[in-house]
Amino acid sequence: MKDQSDLLNKVATLPHHPGVYQFFDQKGKIIYVGKAKDLKKRVSSYFQKEHSDGKTRTLVKQITDLQFTVVDTEIDALLLENNLIKSHRPRYNVLLKDDKTYPWIVIKNEAFPRIFPTRRKFNDGSIYYGPYPNVKGMHALLQLIRELFQIRTCALDLRAQKLEQAKYKVCLEYHIGKCAGPCQQLQTAAQYEETLKVIRLLLEGKNFSLIQTLKKEMQQFATEQAFEEAQRCKELISALEQFRTKSMVVTDHSQDFDVCYIEKNEQLSWVSFLVIREGSIVHTYATRIDDPLDEPIEVLYQNIIPQLRAHFSSKAKEVIVGISKSIDLYDAKVVFPKIGEKKQLLEMAQNNVKHAQLQARKQAMNAVTTVQNSSMQAVLELQTALGLATPPLHIECFDNSNLQGTNAVSACVVFKEGVPSKADYRHFNVKTVEGPDDFKTMKEVVGRRYKRLKEEGQKLPDLVIIDGGKGQLGAALEAIEEIGLQNELKLVGLAKRLEEIYKPGFSKSLILSRRSLALKLVQQLRDEAHRFGLSHHRNKRSKAVLTTQLDQIKGLGPKTIALLFNDFKTVSKMKAAGQDTVAKKIGAAKAQLLFQYLNEQ
Repeated sequence: MKDQSDLLNKVATLPHHPGVYQFFDQKGKIIYVGKAKDLKKRVSSYFQKEHSDGKTRTLVKQITDLQFTVVDTEIDALLLENNLIKSHRPRYNVLLKDDKTYPWIVIKNEAFPRIFPTRRKFNDGSIYYGPYPNVKGMHALLQLIRELFQIRTCALDLRAQKLEQAKYKVCLEYHIGKCAGPCQQLQTAAQYEETLKVIRLLLEGKNFSLIQTLKKEMQQFATEQAFEEAQRCKELISALEQFRTKSMVVTDHSQDFDVCYIEKNEQLSWVSFLVIREGSIVHTYATRIDDPLDEPIEVLYQNIIPQLRAHFSSKAKEVIVGISKSIDLYDAKVVFPKIGEKKQLLEMAQNNVKHAQLQARKQAMNAVTTVQNSSMQAVLELQTALGLATPPLHIECFDNSNLQGTNAVSACVVFKEGVPSKADYRHFNVKTVEGPDDFKTMKEVVGRRYKRLKEEGQKLPDLVIIDGGKGQLGAALEAIEEIGLQNELKLVGLAKRLEEIYKPGFSKSLILSRRSLALKLVQQLRDEAHRFGLSHHRNKRSKAVLTTQLDQIKGLGPKTIALLFNDFKTVSKMKAAGQDTVAKKIGAAKAQLLFQYLNEQ
């Protein structure tokens, strides 16, 4: 339930900007990547309505976390979405497809493979590229392939035994130069495969690698004076360069590189990390990092970059960073760009840090507001249930703790506006009661507490809860009557067994609804008082037992015993430290007395 509220809180703080969002399941795996013109509106739509489509409902149930990346334009969002889908292959981008059947480009597993779009995938050994949310872009890519390469479009069976029968004739595609005529064995399977190698590079998005390969081939053809082939390579290069989309998320840089930006704010720092492969962003990450040692920013870069590169399995030889100070990485060159596309990508990383910080602040504010609203609602419900004239904004709860009447203590915890005010908690060592008498103990500590508040003129609580039921409540009422506060303090008792609330003057108990916030508030007060009192009781009991044990040693005074427990905490740790170590603290003679006694036990 907490995870769901945290997720919805994060959704509520998303920015109204173009970007890409990623949904994660409980294992931390990306299950869906989507783009949005307005991140907040788009992501909120998943959680604000009942979806008619079963796959969408299943997706929403599995979402436990989300991340987002802000970009400048909707086109950038589309391109980044495609890159991330190809990189991560999220399950629901394949199965869900936003209620659409996005097409793929397939290289069919057959003799002289055809290349065509399809909306269905088969496990037949064919190679599929996509899916393509931008169908127009996919058709533009296919058109470019058909313009640049001689690839057959017919559905003939071109296996070797069929070709040997020589029953096929070339078609119009051959005559207009779109096909090389494999049906009449005018093109060999090896030649066709060389063409497919180039097309695969194009479909995999390795445009730069493809262009570099074509440039080398063009130079080789020119050297061999094969000018027609060289001209063909030149035309391919020109067409590919025109096809490449200029965008913040698609750069012209040839090498792979990472982008890391860190913003430091005292002991809290933020990092944004981008992984660029052949000009495309394939990973984006922005998060808060703890910096308890308050390290210099260059040390943070030095420590964090290797961890992020290992996490994303990056072997890029260059890392773009946000400071000009020297940073040494054993496996990569560090660059601080001042102009150009790398500078723009660094600014994109910086922008995502700003949005992550803003979202965190909004989440914190929403979380506080949610807690406050819930707590105040509980206070108001309790006021109604108990019939109080004013809301009990200041509540105090008492609980006793003892073991067979020994080391009796009591605890008072304080809640203000429905939340703990730990600075106001108080412990009480029982002074006047001997033996296990909860009633007298409660009377003593309640009397001491409110007598002091009265004498000091401090504000009294709106409600006092006595843990223990009718008997303890009666004892507490006697105490406040003796100090003359019976008309100023409102007391109730809480019986643990059935969560019954007893009010003075009423014979029957009040039982709150199990689902009410008022009951949860009362239970929280009772449990906190029990925890706080029990902790003090255990400490006191342990100290009493241990002190009594060492008090039996003649020659060890209270100051020496206190020094021993200050340094070693327990007798077993004293024995483990050894006589020589203890002697350095209390002297050789006293250490000898101590270990002589311990060895006799």
